[in-house]
Amino acid sequence: MKIYTKKGDSGLTDLIGGTRVEKCDPRIDAYGTIDELNSFIGLLVSKLHNKSEHIPFLYNIQKGLFDIGAYLATDSKKIDAEKFIEKIDDDFIQSIENEIDRLNVDLPKLKNFILPGGTEVGAMAHICRTISRRTERKILFLNKKNKINKKILIFSNRLSDYFFVLARKLNFEKNIEDFFYK
Repeated sequence: MKIYTKKGDSGLTDLIGGTRVEKCDPRIDAYGTIDELNSFIGLLVSKLHNKSEHIPFLYNIQKGLFDIGAYLATDSKKIDAEKFIEKIDDDFIQSIENEIDRLNVDLPKLKNFILPGGTEVGAMAHICRTISRRTERKILFLNKKNKINKKILIFSNRLSDYFFVLARKLNFEKNIEDFFYK
C-alpha cells in the first residue's frame, strides 16, 4: 500500500463516508488541530519519566482525542458518527474533573496569573493547554454550522483546565515555583 494517493493534490480530501471537502474546511481544521494537540501530548509523554504517574491518564486523553477526530472526520449524513464517541461520556468527563482535583490538591493557591514555563515538561503542558484552547475554539466555530455532540464541547473545555493544572503540578514536582504575572 502506498502512503501517497495523489487524491489530495487538488486541495480536496475525503471525510469518512466518501464526501469530498476542501482541506481548509472548518471540519478539517478542527480535527487537524486535534491531531496537533495529540502529537504535542505524545511529545510531552516522551519527555516524562517512563514511570510517571501521569502517562496512563495522558494516553486516555489521546484515545479520546482520536475518537473525537474520527467523529469530526465523518460525514454524519452517510455514517453514524456518534459511534466513535461512545466513550466520551459523563464518566469520562468526570474522570478529567477528578484528575484536575487530584493534581490541584497540593498546589499553592493562585492569586495572580502565571507565566507559562518552568521545567521543560511543564512548558510542554502549557503548550498542550494553549492548543486545547484553540481546539475548543475550532470546535465551537464548527458547532455554529454543524451541531456537535455536547459531550465533545464539554470535553474540549475541560482539557485546557487539565493541562493548566498538569503544568503547575509537573513544575511543583521539581520544586519550581509558579512565576506570577504582576
